[in-house]
Amino acid sequence: MLLPSLSSSIAVGPLVGWMVVLTVKHVLADFVLQNSWMAVGKDQRTGWALPLLSHCLVHLALALALILVIAPRFWFIAFIDFAIHLVVDRAKGICVSAFDVTQDHQHPWFWTLIGVDQTLHHLTGFGLAIVMAFNA
Repeated sequence: MLLPSLSSSIAVGPLVGWMVVLTVKHVLADFVLQNSWMAVGKDQRTGWALPLLSHCLVHLALALALILVIAPRFWFIAFIDFAIHLVVDRAKGICVSAFDVTQDHQHPWFWTLIGVDQTLHHLTGFGLAIVMAFNA
């Protein structure tokens, strides 16, 4: 077999549960609670820090609230999620501003960058769900 056998040491129920929680958190923070000041501002060449920080603090607040209700011992996971979200969104912002990637200009990288950004965020959620499910 080309792939190593997968261990069953992580319970599927907690893994799926944490994935759902972190995915709902992500959708709320990235699409429902992110206003245009955050979305546009975090990708600018200058003045990006406050919109980016505000956006990532929304992620932190939601993740921390949900984790504290469900399993308070994992409080630190919200801060890991915050830090990774900050790095991923800043990297995307650097690409957007450096190459003038906007939807208005129909730049060919626009949707690619959004796709990569969202993929990295969901992989982060998956990784953090694994950590919490493994230690459940």
